[in-house]
Amino acid sequence: MTAPPRQTMLATAPVSKLIWTFAIPAILSQVVNSMHNIVDQTFLGWGIGDLAIAATNIAFPLSTLTTALAALIGMGGAAGFSLDLGKKQARSARKNWGNAIVLSVGLGCLLAVLAVAFLEPMLYLFGATEAMMIYAVPYARIISMGLPFAIFSMAMAHFIRADGSPKFSSGVLLSGAIFNMIFDPIFLFACSMGIQGVALATVLGQGLSSCLALYYLVRRRHMVTLEREDFRLSAGTIKGIGALGGAIFFNHVIMTAAQVILMNMLRTYGAQSVYGSEIAIAGSGAVGKVMIVFLSCVIGIALGCQPIFGFNYGSKRYDRVIEAYRKALRYGTTLAVIAFLCIQLFPRQILSIFGSEDPLFYEFSIHYIRIYLLMTFVNAFQPITSNFFTSIGKAKLGFWMALVRQGLLLIPLLLLLPLALGMDGVLWAGPISDGVAAVLVLVLGAREVRRLTAQQEETP
Repeated sequence: MTAPPRQTMLATAPVSKLIWTFAIPAILSQVVNSMHNIVDQTFLGWGIGDLAIAATNIAFPLSTLTTALAALIGMGGAAGFSLDLGKKQARSARKNWGNAIVLSVGLGCLLAVLAVAFLEPMLYLFGATEAMMIYAVPYARIISMGLPFAIFSMAMAHFIRADGSPKFSSGVLLSGAIFNMIFDPIFLFACSMGIQGVALATVLGQGLSSCLALYYLVRRRHMVTLEREDFRLSAGTIKGIGALGGAIFFNHVIMTAAQVILMNMLRTYGAQSVYGSEIAIAGSGAVGKVMIVFLSCVIGIALGCQPIFGFNYGSKRYDRVIEAYRKALRYGTTLAVIAFLCIQLFPRQILSIFGSEDPLFYEFSIHYIRIYLLMTFVNAFQPITSNFFTSIGKAKLGFWMALVRQGLLLIPLLLLLPLALGMDGVLWAGPISDGVAAVLVLVLGAREVRRLTAQQEETP
């Protein structure tokens, strides 16, 4: 029986060409999807002010949790899907996809209900001040209602990419981001809906992305054809998705915890400084949104390599797995260095897009960039290596990477360094964590490459 063209491509196409075939659409969707966060902040900065920017930053951990669940289901399931296809186990691949659909819808609805029910306590936990709540509450309430669409569309984008359709996967996410960017100013200014309009544009964009993902499931051809039995939840399948996606999920959960602690530290020590809590939170959030756009290129490379890693590892083509990993690191590091140079050399020009007229906003934000983002140039190592281990079925190593960087380094440093250094202690937690984590990741990655090289030599 002849293999489908998409599987043949994963097995035989030149690795460099294959990486960019999958990575470019992923990069495009990641960049545009990140850009809509900047567009939100920009319009809010020009239309309402720094308090609105701070309010959306306070609600951002909710988006991180959403991404965590989507990654757990989507990346975990898609990794299993690719491995099963490489092993020619079509039935198991189908079950991965079908169960992921049910899980994404069910968990999305559950998270939405919990977020709305505990909205105000959640925002205070995230670090909101009384001054922010007038904007944070209406914004977060609407965003919470769109969580099922967000989780479903992001999870399915991973499967669509693994199914050999990277352009359509990109289109799923791009459609929502572009819709958001178009309707942000319409709802905010033309319809005078304020911050609620910005939130509504986001949710409607996520709804559009979900419709396109659903269209792919119903109308487009796949490497497998889903059947009714594939949608019945299976403990074994769910366990497999959790095992492969657990490290990525844990990484996002710890990242969310770190964001919450960072916001609370900025609130506490910002209040003791000339900047105040609101300026500190608004400035760090604006810088973070900019860096997400730059580093989304790195994430796009990591996501684009997932089908290549998984399929070829399942097919025991370890030479292609090693080649893809090394080239992904090279490409990702180049992009991370470019991002580092841009943000360090042109901070004020980049920050000016947010429309703030407060000189303290620029003073704090540039200080934040100089210290907290000092090790940005090594930030490609972790996402690419963590995705590499997940894609070849070794998610536990990705789990330990996440635990060391976020849990054992960043969070304790955020809590301890400010006791001695004040606000600067909050900022120095970032580069110290990034530097130590980068060394660990490279050591683990090099060890795995040696193991795969030995296995390739033993493979007949």
